[in-house]
Amino acid sequence: MAANNSKVNVLDLNYTDLNKWWENYKKDKLGWAYLEKPSPILLTNLYAEMVCDGSIIANKDVTLACQRHLKDLKRQGTDEFPWIFDEKKAWRPIHFIEEKCIPSKGNYSRMVLQPWQHFVVGSLFGWVHRDTGYRRFREGLIFVGRKNGKTTLESGLADYMAGFDGERGANIYFLSNSQDQSHKLFDEAKAMIDVSPYLSQRFITGRSEIRFPKRKCSIVPMSADKNNKDGENLHFAVFDEIHEYHDYKLINVMKRSRGTREQPLIVYISTAGTVLDGPLMDFVDNGQDCLTNYDDHIDERTFYYLARLDNVQEMNDPNLWVKANPNICLMKTIDLITDFKKDRRNPSELADWITKQFNIFSETDELSFVNTETILKNNRTLDVKELLGRECVGGYDLSETEDFTAACLEFPLDDGSIFLLEKSWIPEARFKRDKNPDRIKEWEKAGDMEIVPGEYVNYEYVLEWFVENSKKYNISWISYDRYKALYLNKELETAGFVTNRVIQGFVTLSGPMQNFKELLLDGKVIFNNSRLFRWYLNNVKLKKDRNDNWMPDKLSKSRKIDGFAAALNAHATVVDKLIGDSNGNVGFVSLR
Repeated sequence: MAANNSKVNVLDLNYTDLNKWWENYKKDKLGWAYLEKPSPILLTNLYAEMVCDGSIIANKDVTLACQRHLKDLKRQGTDEFPWIFDEKKAWRPIHFIEEKCIPSKGNYSRMVLQPWQHFVVGSLFGWVHRDTGYRRFREGLIFVGRKNGKTTLESGLADYMAGFDGERGANIYFLSNSQDQSHKLFDEAKAMIDVSPYLSQRFITGRSEIRFPKRKCSIVPMSADKNNKDGENLHFAVFDEIHEYHDYKLINVMKRSRGTREQPLIVYISTAGTVLDGPLMDFVDNGQDCLTNYDDHIDERTFYYLARLDNVQEMNDPNLWVKANPNICLMKTIDLITDFKKDRRNPSELADWITKQFNIFSETDELSFVNTETILKNNRTLDVKELLGRECVGGYDLSETEDFTAACLEFPLDDGSIFLLEKSWIPEARFKRDKNPDRIKEWEKAGDMEIVPGEYVNYEYVLEWFVENSKKYNISWISYDRYKALYLNKELETAGFVTNRVIQGFVTLSGPMQNFKELLLDGKVIFNNSRLFRWYLNNVKLKKDRNDNWMPDKLSKSRKIDGFAAALNAHATVVDKLIGDSNGNVGFVSLR
C-alpha cells in the first residue's frame, strides 16, 4: 500500500494541487479499499479485518461493527451462538448484483460493489442458523452520507429477493413517508430490469408493480399515507430515508406482517436528519448500544452499519470524509471539496453539510461527557460488607414516575475515590414497551433494577430502599431535586432522614459535574462494574452555557441518565467532603 497523504491540509490546496492530491488518494486505495472491477473473492471478512487493524479508515461505530463480526466468527456454531457465517450465501446476492444488474444512470456497463458493500451485504445474507440455514438478521440499518449508492444497492437487492432468494410468493416493498419517495427506489429497481437482457426476460414491469411470474413474487412501492396495510406478508422491505419519519406506524405494520415468512428481512437506509425524536434516532441509539456493549449480547438479530464522522471537527479534513462516505472514491470529490469551502461560510448551508454529507444529527451544540475508554478505566471493585456502618450521602432522581427512577448512596473513601451503591426501578407497563427487555432482565438479575407492578413507580419503593440501607450504613443526609419530590421528601424527613435540596442549574451542578468527570478520568469512581450504571454514563451528554458552566443531558429521549442524575445529586454534597473534610472521620477501605 502506498503511504497516504493525510498530513496535507487539503482545504488550503489550489485547484491544480487538489487534483494531484485526489489522484494520489485514489491510487493509494485502489485494489483494496476501492475497486474498479468486481472482486473475484468475497471481501466481508477482509474488510472487517482491515478496518480493525486501521488499514481502512472508518469511524468508531463501523469499527465496532467490524469487531462484532470478527468476534462472532470466533464463537459461531456454539450452543450459545448457533449462527454460522456461510460465504456461499454471503456471496450469492453480491454476485447477482454485479453480474445481472446494470445501473440505469451514469456511464457504467456493470455494477462493482465496493469492500464496504461486501461487508454490509455479506453480513446480511451470510450469517445463517447452523441447523436451518435461515438468515440470522431480520433487520439491518445502513446509515451513510448522501450519494453513497444506497438506492442503487437496495434496488439490486430487491430484484434479487423477488426472483432469486428461493422464496415463493415473496412480497417485496419499497417504503417511504410519501408515495413519490417510495417510487424513487421502485423506479430504479424497474430501470435495472428494463436495461438488463437477463432480468427483462424474467420480470414483468409495470407502473406500480414488478412481477416475477415463475415464483409469483412482486415488488411494489408503498408510503405512510396508504391505508389498510395489514396482512402484507412481507419477505423483504426497504425503508428509505427514515430520518423523515416521526412515528413507528408504518414500521410496526410491516414488522407485524412477517409472521408467515421463515427468513424475512427489513432494511432501513438513511442519512442523518433533524427529526431527533423519531425512529431513526432510536435506531442509531440502539445500534450504538448494541455495538458498544458487545458482551451484553443486545439485539443480535439486527445488523448495524453506522458511517459518520466521529466529531464535527473532522469535516475540515477531507482525508476523513470516508468515515461518513465509504463510496468517496466513486464521488465527484473535488467538486465536493470546492463546494464545501464555499458553503461553510453560510451557517445554514454548513448545517446541511454536517447533517447530510457528514451524517451527524443536528444537535451539534452538545458534547460527550466521557468516552467509553474513560468509563472502562473505572473497573475497581469493593466488597460492600466493608462499608457497613460507613458514612455516606444519598441522592435520588424520580424523573417521570411512569419511566425510570433511581436512587444512590455515595461513599467518600480514604484515597479520594468514591463508591456508588445504586438501585433503579421501572414500572412493568414501561418494561413491556422497552426495545431491549432482555437487557432489563439482566439488570434485574444483577440486583441493579427492580421491575415494579403497574403503570408508574410509587415513591414508596425509594423510601423503603433508603430505610433498609439506613440499617447498614450511616446516611448523613439525602440530596434531592425538588421537582416531583415533595411527597417523598416529607416521608423521608418523617422517617428521620436529613434532606438537602440540590438546585438543578448550571451554577449549582457545574462544579460537582466537573469534579465527577475528574474522578472518572483518574479511575476513582467505583460502581463494581455495574452494567446499568455504565449504560447511564454512556448516555450522558454535556451541555455548556456561555460561561462554560456544565449541566448533564441525555443523548436522546430513549437514552436514560436517571442513575447518573441521582449520583450527581449526592455528589453535589460529597464533593465538599472530598475537598474540605480534614477531620479523618472516614476509616480505611480496601480496594481490589
